[in-house]
Amino acid sequence: MHPNQIFRETDSERNHTMLASAGFGALVVNGDDVPHVAHIPYHYDRVTGQVAFHLVRSNPIARVLAKSDGRATLIINGPHGYISPDWYGVDDQVPTWNYVAIHATGSVAVLPDDQLEPILNRLSDHFEADLLPKPIWKMSKLTEDVKIRMMRQIVPCVMQVDMIDGTWKLGQNKADAVRLAAAKQLRDSGDGSDPQQLADLMEQAT
Repeated sequence: MHPNQIFRETDSERNHTMLASAGFGALVVNGDDVPHVAHIPYHYDRVTGQVAFHLVRSNPIARVLAKSDGRATLIINGPHGYISPDWYGVDDQVPTWNYVAIHATGSVAVLPDDQLEPILNRLSDHFEADLLPKPIWKMSKLTEDVKIRMMRQIVPCVMQVDMIDGTWKLGQNKADAVRLAAAKQLRDSGDGSDPQQLADLMEQAT
């Protein structure tokens, strides 16, 4: 997280919204010598504060968690992009990178195998809903032997989130006119990850 508090938000509504909408992130768990990282699709339930996901059974994180529950951080990258100093319209500026990043931290556990199918259904229902009006894919479309074979390879997991920290670096340290000028140039350039959303956020920043 950025050390400048002007860019920081803790447990804000839009941190929760970004976590819920992203659906994909990097899970980081302490290892013996280096951190273990897994890139995971997930579903965040705002009511329960739980992140549901699954890991390949051979993943080092799954092996660590199978021995004992642990702490982890889920890292979400929101829109981000390069900001040229030429875009501000004033002198003596330097290049920078504006971005949104969310860190969700909590306790993680591997669940019993009988919880795997409900979690898989929860994940697929969540992501398939974005594809409507296409009929939602269901696990019932799989033959039983294929389903069993696939499910043997993965383990169900859940993170109970107890802290959500966010960096929303959107040029809040700049004068309004300067920040808005950069947002317009970013929008016109089309550069970066989702420049339109990042430009929107820069225009809304205070």
